[in-house]
Amino acid sequence: MVAEDVRRLVISTVGRLGRETQLHLDERYRHFWVTNLLIIIISILLIVVAIFNVYYIRVLYQDLNVIVFNMDSMHTHLRVVKGSMDEITHRVESFDRHMANMDEINRHTSSMSDSLPRIANAMRDMSGEVHAIRNEMAVLQGSMISIDQRVVHMIGGVASMRENVHQIARPMGVMNPFLP
Repeated sequence: MVAEDVRRLVISTVGRLGRETQLHLDERYRHFWVTNLLIIIISILLIVVAIFNVYYIRVLYQDLNVIVFNMDSMHTHLRVVKGSMDEITHRVESFDRHMANMDEINRHTSSMSDSLPRIANAMRDMSGEVHAIRNEMAVLQGSMISIDQRVVHMIGGVASMRENVHQIARPMGVMNPFLP
């Protein structure tokens, strides 16, 4: 009887071990299935994100090219504006030199005041206006020089920005052949 009890005990133990092993295998299979499903879902999400990233890189590259073109255009237009400002400054200086001759005309007119008092009075009035115009021209000349200097500074800034945008866009140009 003891041998039979031992035998039953061994058989029941082996049976329990078999059932536990099968339960463990079933649970393990279920966990592997869930893990594989998660891996597939995450892979699909990563593919979608990669597609959007490639699209955004392409859009960024195109936008940077537009910015570089606009910077080049702005730089060219600022050079034209600088040339126009230089010409205006030279004309104001020339006009100021001509205005300096008005003092001499005023002196000659004053010498005629003995015989022509009415003309002398008119010339005195004109002298004040000429001085006012001359002062305004001096202010205008200073303003033009200031504007000229500011345009030169703007051209330098635009040239620097253009170079920086070229440097930013250069890596995008390398990646462009790989993009759809």
